[in-house]
Amino acid sequence: MIWLRALAVWLIMMAAETVHGILRTLLLAPQIGELRARQIAFFSGSAIILGTAYLFINWIGARSVRLLLVIGLMWMVLTLGFEAAVGIYGFGYGWERIFAEYDPRTGSLMLFGLFVLLLAPLIAFRLRRGQ
Repeated sequence: MIWLRALAVWLIMMAAETVHGILRTLLLAPQIGELRARQIAFFSGSAIILGTAYLFINWIGARSVRLLLVIGLMWMVLTLGFEAAVGIYGFGYGWERIFAEYDPRTGSLMLFGLFVLLLAPLIAFRLRRGQ
């Protein structure tokens, strides 16, 4: 049951991040450029991920550090697959373009976003436990 709930929360995150990406592209990128918009969106996207994890972490039911990190790893791997599939099949990007999105040398912060996903369940659990 924990795994299905973790998957459901990931789906909610991806839906929220998809809307976030559309709004970034339509509203922010034309004003400040694509790279700056993506860099700013890293912070708002991280807030979406952490906020969603915070809202649902008790419902998921994971309690151990190991299990929380495995859920984060699952979210990270699923996200990589989702991003690759959307990039390749949705936008027709090649693998070079997909990999470039995760290269911090180009100014991209997507790699750091994966670490946010990895740690989000543990961070959310600890914040909830502190209440």
